Amino acid sequence: MKSLMLDGIFYQHFLASAQFPYTAEERICIESTVTKLDRFKTKGDHPGMLLGKIQSGKTKTFMAIMGLAFDNGYDVSVILTKGTKALSKQTQQRVQREFKPFCEQDDVLVFDIMHMPSALVGYELKKKIILVVKKQKDNLERLIQLFATKYPELAQKRVLLIDDEADYASVGFKKQNGEIDANLTALKLEELRSYAHKAAFLQVTATPYSLYLQPDNTEIKGETFKPVKPAFTELVPVNDAYIGSSYYFDDAETEGSVASYLYNPLTLTELTALKKPDGRRFKLDDVLTTSAISGLRSAFVNFIVGGAIRQLQAKQAGQGNQKFSFLIHTDVAKATHDWQEQVVKQLGEDVQEAAEKNTQQFQSLIKDAYDSVAKSVLAAGYFIPPISAVFDRARESLVDGELLVTTVNSEKEIESLLDDTGQLKLRTPLNIFIGGQILDRGITIGRLIGFYYGRRPGRYQQDTVLQHSRMYGYRPKEDLAVTRFYTEPAIYAAMKCMHESDIALREAIEKNPEQGVIFIQKAKDGSVIPCSPNKILLTATTTLKPHKRLLPVGFQTDTKGKTRAVTEKIDAILQSHRPDGAGKEPFKIPTTIAHQLLTLAQQAIIMEEGEGYTFDWQSVHSAIDYLDKRTAAPGQIWCLWLTDRNNARLAGKGSHTKYVATPDTSTTEGQTARVVAKDSPMLMLFRQNGEEDKGWKGAPFYWPLVWAPANTPVAIYANQTNDQQN
Repeated sequence: MKSLMLDGIFYQHFLASAQFPYTAEERICIESTVTKLDRFKTKGDHPGMLLGKIQSGKTKTFMAIMGLAFDNGYDVSVILTKGTKALSKQTQQRVQREFKPFCEQDDVLVFDIMHMPSALVGYELKKKIILVVKKQKDNLERLIQLFATKYPELAQKRVLLIDDEADYASVGFKKQNGEIDANLTALKLEELRSYAHKAAFLQVTATPYSLYLQPDNTEIKGETFKPVKPAFTELVPVNDAYIGSSYYFDDAETEGSVASYLYNPLTLTELTALKKPDGRRFKLDDVLTTSAISGLRSAFVNFIVGGAIRQLQAKQAGQGNQKFSFLIHTDVAKATHDWQEQVVKQLGEDVQEAAEKNTQQFQSLIKDAYDSVAKSVLAAGYFIPPISAVFDRARESLVDGELLVTTVNSEKEIESLLDDTGQLKLRTPLNIFIGGQILDRGITIGRLIGFYYGRRPGRYQQDTVLQHSRMYGYRPKEDLAVTRFYTEPAIYAAMKCMHESDIALREAIEKNPEQGVIFIQKAKDGSVIPCSPNKILLTATTTLKPHKRLLPVGFQTDTKGKTRAVTEKIDAILQSHRPDGAGKEPFKIPTTIAHQLLTLAQQAIIMEEGEGYTFDWQSVHSAIDYLDKRTAAPGQIWCLWLTDRNNARLAGKGSHTKYVATPDTSTTEGQTARVVAKDSPMLMLFRQNGEEDKGWKGAPFYWPLVWAPANTPVAIYANQTNDQQN
């Protein structure tokens, strides 16, 4: 392929789409991908990589790539899908819909590999062929037989192999019983490579970590296996309508913003109570009053009220009926889903009865939800209907049976619940879905305005947890104003950590796919050394990048006596290095003293670990060492000493966090650090008065914060690595 033909019938068909128009940026991505697939001579162990974000339009993009490839000499396209019947069927339907005119004209044949005609004749083999193949043993073996023995002429054609949702399950390594093993799918693809000599490989994913971070081993248990490393990376463009992790974790930190109202913390006690029936925790008859599930009850009513507000807004704008969804995903066990369905349905029945009787309790529930949701609607600048209208609409929706609760446990269930676009059908104005893994990647839930999430695996796997995030995607801004996200603080912290790692990896890939990011870990002698990427547990990391703030959040101070003694020691050390006392001017201190000050500050701080708030002090010490050693004159870092601070312990009502998370401000201390800390990190020490009326224990203490300098290279520090787990 010397020059790309852009005016072919397939590609022009996609560009002419009125329903899903392609932007100039998307066209560049599509054309660049097809060009590189030829130029880089991709193969199984060096595929092209199409990297998007969760629910960002990756399928739309690779469909057009298939079309452009067909115009430019490819005859066969194989789409590998995640191993569920629902997704396989959904993919086949999507392909048939996208290539409809060509299928009707008999120019393109679309088959599920397991449901092909017993034999294809020469006439059919001359057509463009699209095969949908589940990443499953039987499917892959059938695919290999197709190229190896049944139709060897296909192996001589140009084949585009697209691994959709390429992840750890399809091309990487897995650990089983403490031993590394190559995944079955990867081994089968290795076998396919020996037959389809003219195949080009494209992997499509939003979670590329296992692809970029695979080990270099080429022999596992005596068998040769080439780890998959992308030959090139093409980023799927997203526009301003896309809502991803940056909105949920970065924008949410700006107090008063629409995003700051998203997160509502849950307790571990509540998530435990929703795992199985236990009369000691609460009884079904008490769902409207028990404190055991106050978070779920609030989420339920917020959903009703949020839906009512959006429906009234749509009515005012002259729009049609609006349907909305709410997702509960806390566990993989079917027994848990059954129990949660009982709880939610009982909650619905009791709230409906209260609505019919117009009880004081119902009025109070609606008012509390209205007061909460109205804040974000007003922050967004949208019309907020009066509470009387919202009250009437919420009552009407409950009494008229507009609420539907659906539990999804099996492939058969999910298959029957999907519409022809692959989204869960919204049958009524208010839809609550309860489920586990079957509702993760590939399944889109439209108009999602509530997500109740509680998965707590023993070890968070970034690829998996990010795919659980069904709240990401192209969401109407008006819906975001009433959207709420419910989870436990430890889960929120883990997801935020994943977000930071995800952004760091993407930024590095965007700048230079070959260079990647720096991976470091602490050596046995205490020094910071390079770390092999395949050792990284991405949720046990600290991401370092320019202007990153590292500080404890969610804590109480120790006893008055101990806290005061620690504070006096810090006072004395700082005074010896800054005789003029505290002030707004930063000064240099030895790095060893910075470590001493940080260790002392830690002694007065007790993290609320029972509520899920933790802080890795060791990683901050390591970050200081790493950042300091990168300076021209290591051994000293900046220090900012500020006193007489009166930060409260608990955040105000409506805040996205329970605890105050900002002893600093971006316009004062942040600005100082941006100007001064160009190459060397800065340790900020905020001497809090610690008064009891602010939620503390009545003794002054120091709240430390480490600021990464402007010239910090993107790095991921491994607080914990795989070799430490075994």
